[in-house]
Amino acid sequence: MQQHRIIVLGAGYTGAIAAGRLAKQLHREDVAITLVNAEPDFVERVRLHQLAAGQELTPRPFSEMFARTGVELKLAKVTAVDADRKTVTITTTAGAEELTYDTLVYALGSGWNSQGVPGTAEHAHEVSSRPGALRLRERLAALRAGESVVVVGGGLTGLEAATEIAEARPDLDVALAARGGLGDWLSDKGRAHVRKVLTGLGVTAYEHTEVTAVEEGRVTTTTGPVPAAVTVWTTGFAVHPIARATTLEVTDTGRIVVDATMRSVSHPDVYAVGDAALAMGPGDKPLRMSCASGAPMAWQAADAIAARLTGRKLPKTQPRYFNQCISLGRKEGLIQYVTADDRAVRAALTGRFAAGYKELVCKGAVWGVANPTMGLPTRRHRILRTPAPATTPAEAAA
Repeated sequence: MQQHRIIVLGAGYTGAIAAGRLAKQLHREDVAITLVNAEPDFVERVRLHQLAAGQELTPRPFSEMFARTGVELKLAKVTAVDADRKTVTITTTAGAEELTYDTLVYALGSGWNSQGVPGTAEHAHEVSSRPGALRLRERLAALRAGESVVVVGGGLTGLEAATEIAEARPDLDVALAARGGLGDWLSDKGRAHVRKVLTGLGVTAYEHTEVTAVEEGRVTTTTGPVPAAVTVWTTGFAVHPIARATTLEVTDTGRIVVDATMRSVSHPDVYAVGDAALAMGPGDKPLRMSCASGAPMAWQAADAIAARLTGRKLPKTQPRYFNQCISLGRKEGLIQYVTADDRAVRAALTGRFAAGYKELVCKGAVWGVANPTMGLPTRRHRILRTPAPATTPAEAAA
């Protein structure tokens, strides 16, 4: 029997987890799993603000992470997906190549979102990619004492970037511009702690301030111009554009619409995970773009693919939230506990204990990539000689 060809696009947290989890559930003789990624090592995206601030990150080569798993790593850039012909076009150092799949896992993730603000692409820096974080690192290192840095965006990434830079470079004038109130989605305790830490680090907060343009040396806001030798843009994420160019059903922002098993609602041979997918969570609310959403989505997709190929019961666990983990420099942090649908509750952890907690979360996320079955014994199942139908009677009834 010909091997079932599974191609995973993207080796961020979600793609790497999905590939490893599939390899540990399915028999090597039955499947060929190919992981396509442009870089040879794993990027800890949740630590890129640390990289930008001048810290060194531990190298994590995929050749070591996937050694002896049966996953084939293909270093290449994905340039197109044909969901009807079931092919992927990639570009390697040798040129263009077309791969054919039986099952596709789309995990190309997201990058920074300029929100269409004039001058952002030309003058702002981002920390959503390693190249972007390295460019910002170089630019920050060239700043003289007293020069200004403005972080635009008051969400998790903005808070982490502003505090990390301010702690690493106390000689700089660091500011944070937030469209709403500072930490307005947090509990009273969480908001108070964020304010305390920012004040202690000397970060100026511009609340209820929208940046309308970025120029060399300053940003223009709804309350007036603000000096900015360096502007760091953290106002959300935009998904990789390839999905929008396919026949897959996508949202108006280009995210692939999936069902509860992370399978495309328009193409049953395609699964999407992480930022690239629109999946519904508790309360029928879309899961937010985050590592906290991506890992459970990857588990769900891998388990559903394995179940369908081997004729086992489909997973029914719905991804949910427990907390939001925010690093505020290396010495401070905030663990905001939330409801299953991601609404803040009164309980929160602060201070050094919270910083240590966040560090454990970051280390745990990397460990999860290298150990996708969470350390449980490997059970490789044989796939069915006659593939299960795209929609089983039980699924249709559900």
